Amino acid sequence: MKRCILSFCKSCRSTTNIYQDMLYYIYMTNTWGVNMYNILIVDDEKIERSGIIFLLKKLNIAVNIYEAANGKAAFELLQQMKEKQERIDILLTDVKMPFMDGIELINAVKEADIQMKTIIFSGYNEFEYAKLAVRLGVSDYILKPVNPKEFENTMHKVIQELEQEGLEKEQMQQRSDYMKKYILYTLFNGGNPDDMKEKAQKLVSEEFWNRFHRIMLIEFDSDFFGKEVQDFSKEIMKVLESGEQYQYLNLNPQQAVLLLNSTEQYGNLLKLAEKLHNVIYDSFGCHCHIAISGEVVDYSQLPKTMDLLEQLMENKFYQPEIYVYTDGVSEETPALVQTDDDTLMKQMKQDIKMKDISSLREHFDRLCDKYKKKSYFSQIYVKFIFSNLLKDFYANLPNVNDEQFNKEIDKLYTSGDFNCIMEIVKRHIDMLEEAFEQNPQLRHREIETVKKYIYEHYKEELGVEQLADMVYLAPSYLSSVFKKETGQNLSKFIKQYRMERAKDMLENTNMKIVAVSEAVGYQNVSYFCQSFRECFGVSPQRYRENGI
Repeated sequence: MKRCILSFCKSCRSTTNIYQDMLYYIYMTNTWGVNMYNILIVDDEKIERSGIIFLLKKLNIAVNIYEAANGKAAFELLQQMKEKQERIDILLTDVKMPFMDGIELINAVKEADIQMKTIIFSGYNEFEYAKLAVRLGVSDYILKPVNPKEFENTMHKVIQELEQEGLEKEQMQQRSDYMKKYILYTLFNGGNPDDMKEKAQKLVSEEFWNRFHRIMLIEFDSDFFGKEVQDFSKEIMKVLESGEQYQYLNLNPQQAVLLLNSTEQYGNLLKLAEKLHNVIYDSFGCHCHIAISGEVVDYSQLPKTMDLLEQLMENKFYQPEIYVYTDGVSEETPALVQTDDDTLMKQMKQDIKMKDISSLREHFDRLCDKYKKKSYFSQIYVKFIFSNLLKDFYANLPNVNDEQFNKEIDKLYTSGDFNCIMEIVKRHIDMLEEAFEQNPQLRHREIETVKKYIYEHYKEELGVEQLADMVYLAPSYLSSVFKKETGQNLSKFIKQYRMERAKDMLENTNMKIVAVSEAVGYQNVSYFCQSFRECFGVSPQRYRENGI
């Protein structure tokens, strides 16, 4: 006969009130813990399950209580909860039960990799049971009849363990989240993918690295994120489908990226981007521009993908009325977001002005690719487009005259195929390159002017448009040229310089964090701390205390 679980049961000793001793033994002034716990009680005797439930309620623990009459029923319940992504925190089980006893239940739970704390109740004070319980990872082993004070102490100990594990898990998750943002920020700024993976292997799961397949670059004309960053992620949630995996990362006060797990075609992504733009405009009253990447196969492509997105974002200067851009030229991509002839021609005029031959070749190749793929353009139209380009070249070539220009135009219009037209124009790009090499200082002088202004005014609000006006260039074009000269686009350069100055202040002064934030141009101290952590992997306070 099984022994009763309670040391004061009527069947075990005489008393006028079965609960009298319980009330005497159990007294707690505060509720334990800060979490709600799920507890499963497994025993084939209903009265014994009721006794444990009573003890639990008197302990003032915030719990949801589940019951099972044997190990088989308990294991089925645990499997169902696992499928629903629910869990039991504490398993309280008797040993001797029909169908599946307590030891078999614990073994089955262990094999199914169901994590929980386990407490065994048994009327058998045997060394072999205790030894087996230790081997199975059981948290505690309580003899029947149960002493209420012992039960209280055991539950207190187990809940403390749960809360400590929960705190450690939360801290680990927080460190993992910080590391993910630090990794992505570094990759988007040209960091080595393999180095970052090795550095973060303990804090970031393998699944993270190839989780995202599309990237959206979101850009504003002003320092939007420094003022609105706390609310922005909520706006993203409004447009994403339920269950969609994503990672939001702010790059600088004007730019952010949204990484999506989706591998959908451009049509659906365009709708998502347009919806995001509209939600942002409705919430904040300002427009943003969004560039959508092609499919990203793995994390090693992130630096290159960011470069392509920034090139695509150059379109916003030439097409400010369009808010979504994509490099996906396909039947499902609206013509509105494809780079048109006028945009490319304007970009090449800027390239010539800046003596930027590499960009000129790149934009020229894009123009050629467009006409290679489209057979429905008339020859006259194509020759007209390329003759206008040739005219711009001649306007910037020294020691040429109208007669030479007219001869080249005649050659172009009498060309029998598109390859001949391309060769004529490419030859003149080579001539421009040779001429520009004789006076290469223009671009460097303008970039140095911008850098010098940043060094002297980093405490003030700085915007790409403001700096572009100083050197009479398009904002997006200045950012593109700046990146070629420095390795960073302008917004990132400003942020990085501010962060370096902040790091210097943290090392060499006793200024408060909020004062450092203001001293480097950030009025929003929370945004400053977030930006510092993304740059260096630790918070400003942690850096001051320990360094990197």
